[in-house]
Amino acid sequence: MNKLKYIFYIAVIALASCKLDNYEKPTGSLSGKFIDEETGELVQQEISLGTMVELREHGYNPVTPQNIIVQPDGTYKNTQLFQAKYSVVPTKGNFMPIDTQVVDVKSSTELDFKVTPFLRIKDINITKQNGKVVAKFKVEQVYTGAPILAIGLFANKFPMAGRYSALVFTETIYPPSSQEYTMELDIAGNSSILKAGQPYYFRIGAIIDVPEAKYNYTTAVRITL
Repeated sequence: MNKLKYIFYIAVIALASCKLDNYEKPTGSLSGKFIDEETGELVQQEISLGTMVELREHGYNPVTPQNIIVQPDGTYKNTQLFQAKYSVVPTKGNFMPIDTQVVDVKSSTELDFKVTPFLRIKDINITKQNGKVVAKFKVEQVYTGAPILAIGLFANKFPMAGRYSALVFTETIYPPSSQEYTMELDIAGNSSILKAGQPYYFRIGAIIDVPEAKYNYTTAVRITL
């Protein structure tokens, strides 16, 4: 009798395995860019804790949202989605909130978001001068309903240098209103991390003082120290 039970259990497990093997794999893909609607440039992002694209598949109630992390260069992609209709909305962004869209995801669907950044960093000049990395720039405050919370100069061995991914950085909290800012990183003072003769990437960031806002960034500049 026990032998018959054992054979029965094995048959049930084998049948379940066959069903799993025959389970349809996702063949949908969704990708795109976050584009500054005024300048046409990609909206740079943080490497972590940055903007996400939230998706909710139609046909389920309740439905668990899926999130796609936006890359530092302002692009995103997920190639493991089921082909279906989704409600899609960016969340936790460094730009003015935008409306949810309904998207029919097929095998290769592209969806770009034209957005208005909270802040634009302009007239950027990052150079090595007299043993320092000096950044000069202006900040256009597009959203005027809150002050600028912080500005910073961030360094890393890789282009995604940012507030949460910097080897070293300097930052000013609630900077004064100014037409032009100047920030400096002392090379000798950070010699245990920044090595002479080595290339590093430097990126400027600024963040507005609103809930869940993220830093707005420039493209990183490569400088050999």
